[in-house]
Amino acid sequence: MRISNLNFIQDGNRARVMATVQWEDCDRPDQNVYIETEKAFAKDLSLNPHAFLVGCIIPALHFGERRIFLDAEICPTLREGLETVMGLMKEWTKGEYKPLNIEANTCSVVRNLNNHRRAGLFLSGGMDSLAALRINKKTYPEQHPGSIKDCLLVHGFDIGGVIERGMKYRVFDRAKMALSEVAKDAKVTLIPVYTNIRHLCDERELWLDRFFGAVLAAVAHAFSSRLNLVYIASSYDIPNLTPCGSHPLLDPAYSSYDLRIIHRDLALSRLEKLRIVADWDVAFQNFRVCLANVPDRLNCGKCEKCIRTMTELLAIAALDKTKAFVENDVTPELLAQFDITIRHRDSFYREMLSPLKKQGRDDLVNMIKKMLAD
Repeated sequence: MRISNLNFIQDGNRARVMATVQWEDCDRPDQNVYIETEKAFAKDLSLNPHAFLVGCIIPALHFGERRIFLDAEICPTLREGLETVMGLMKEWTKGEYKPLNIEANTCSVVRNLNNHRRAGLFLSGGMDSLAALRINKKTYPEQHPGSIKDCLLVHGFDIGGVIERGMKYRVFDRAKMALSEVAKDAKVTLIPVYTNIRHLCDERELWLDRFFGAVLAAVAHAFSSRLNLVYIASSYDIPNLTPCGSHPLLDPAYSSYDLRIIHRDLALSRLEKLRIVADWDVAFQNFRVCLANVPDRLNCGKCEKCIRTMTELLAIAALDKTKAFVENDVTPELLAQFDITIRHRDSFYREMLSPLKKQGRDDLVNMIKKMLAD
């Protein structure tokens, strides 16, 4: 793989950094990949080669590329981290992914060391990232360098990430509007970001199991002139860790010397995170867990993730307290539509059993137990 033609473009209301990806060992067309933001944040977007190296390494491994050539200097800290990434990928794929050579010069100076950079968080509107924001704002004094000042909302993940579903900018604008209320209450700046890096390989299993944390890290590097610390909220807690696109062994390995990436809140279970968000009314009225991207509401109330979250909220007696769902109940028949054991979802459902029992929802408890046993 060759990464070339790195370029910064500002046109109208958008600023974009981009590069051309050329495949060398597989039959795939050249692709232009980009990271883009709105005019208000154009000065904070930098043409950082780390962004493209990090964003491309997982697809390069996936398609069997033997090297990544980049005509730019990279941080030795990042180079070492990517060796860890490749080692993890080799282990997780039982040797299918072969480590490749990174052909790029090593820089002897640090790219960004100004004192005005700050901490950021990727904020999707889901429970993990909302809980991470709430905990941070309660734990860190406002003047502490670890206190979150910026939240990055990325188009090109669940919204606009799947090519066949289209870009869905209206859905993204609705999510941005809802999260603007949350950002205002938390006293953070919401930064919209647009990227097509996921389109390097639009395979769902690759995205979820190995890739999405790298794309988050790529975006973070593109904003390293503004940010020196970026948090990624955990997907799983410590007892239920599993290979995943975002993982506590993976995400920090995408750091450079001047940009730290931290995978946070591993000690909290899913229900503990929901309780934290449920106690923050602005967030609890504006969360978005749904991946269906329906045109008229934040959460469709029909997909597995919606039904699961609604059941979790029933378990903590909070479903009827949010406008983010129109529905106020879940039936066993709704649960029965899904396979709740795939992708390690069973841990989320097992955690619900005892609190649902206390809520008198034996119908849901019995259905979950049956589905876990099947």
